[in-house]
Amino acid sequence: MTTGTRILVLNAGSSSLKYQLIDMLDGSRAAAGLVERIGEPAGRLAHTPRSGAGREQLRFFPDHGAALTAVAAELSADGLGLDSPELAAIGHRVVHGGRRFTEPTVVTDEVLAEIRRLIPVAPLHNPANITGIEVARGLRPDLPQVAVFDTAFHATLPEYAARYAIDREVADEHRVRRYGFHGTSHRYVSRATAQLLGKDPAEVNVIVLHLGNGASASAVAGGVCVETSMGLTPLEGLVMGTRSGDVDAGVVFHLHRVGGLGIDEIDALLNRRSGLLGLCGDNDMREVVRRSQEGDAPARLAFDAYVHRLRKYLGAYCAVLGRVDAVAFTAGVGENSAPVREAACAGLDTLGIAVDAELNSVRSSRARIISPEYARVAVAVVPTDEELEIAQQAFALVHTAVE
Repeated sequence: MTTGTRILVLNAGSSSLKYQLIDMLDGSRAAAGLVERIGEPAGRLAHTPRSGAGREQLRFFPDHGAALTAVAAELSADGLGLDSPELAAIGHRVVHGGRRFTEPTVVTDEVLAEIRRLIPVAPLHNPANITGIEVARGLRPDLPQVAVFDTAFHATLPEYAARYAIDREVADEHRVRRYGFHGTSHRYVSRATAQLLGKDPAEVNVIVLHLGNGASASAVAGGVCVETSMGLTPLEGLVMGTRSGDVDAGVVFHLHRVGGLGIDEIDALLNRRSGLLGLCGDNDMREVVRRSQEGDAPARLAFDAYVHRLRKYLGAYCAVLGRVDAVAFTAGVGENSAPVREAACAGLDTLGIAVDAELNSVRSSRARIISPEYARVAVAVVPTDEELEIAQQAFALVHTAVE
């Protein structure tokens, strides 16, 4: 029987492992940390317990198994080991759940096999997510492992929004449709925005702008996602740090036929050498803004292209929703870049969207309104908390199963 009140949240990347141990009685972090550069000589583990100073290891972590074993040792040193009876489950972020996984799911061999079958539509993410699950299962085979899918929140897209206008039989055979990503963040932020407004999520229409190195937008009507910017893969939509976002599919054919680039080369170009990086050589928005303000022309172009795409989606989602109660900026860029927020909302007064310059300039880790009182639409900065969202979903699932 699961009686524990703590959830260990794991987010395994291709060469990293982020983790948080969350106490579900109050949502507090008992510990958190990051292992990075896994498989490289200069690996690093940074561990921060709730009380006491943070600790750091600089050494070689050959694989995710070694990384998670080291994390377990750090947790044990704080009296929070993986063998603790207070641990109810391990929650895993899984990027792509396809059409089958629309809710948090306890991992079985069958579930893991289906996640593996989805690798072709999430080749950069699902393999690492699978590795994290397999390693955690090996260390605690008796403990529920819960997969929480980035695509799940977007499973409510109407069929006309989820479909690409290509041959239906071909699309169905190869699972080609719009799935959307960053779903745990969009779900959390849309609810938190309603809370900030003092309303029930079912009463609020929100446009969520998740702006990090990866970026996506969603239109959420009464707590239900009805449109989102990412599609079959996390490549579609907004201009991102290294990803192109929306691009004419004919560009791929042109680069292959005329430019002589292979499919893998084009894949790498659009995913890793495009976006802000491709336009100006920098994928850090702080550097892009700094260079732009100093008169650097490529950086200015990158900033303007980024904001232009944001404004297109803002306008489109106003049309989709009909009534918009709030626009919420979140994630690294959304929470921290006042210039991006200001530029994205500039001149949108006719849509009821405006930003108060003074409120926008304030730096804070708290959710807050940055629009003037007269604005019809509340513009908010709402820090995302994907780990807490994953923990809440995992905790609810394992306790429901016990009951």
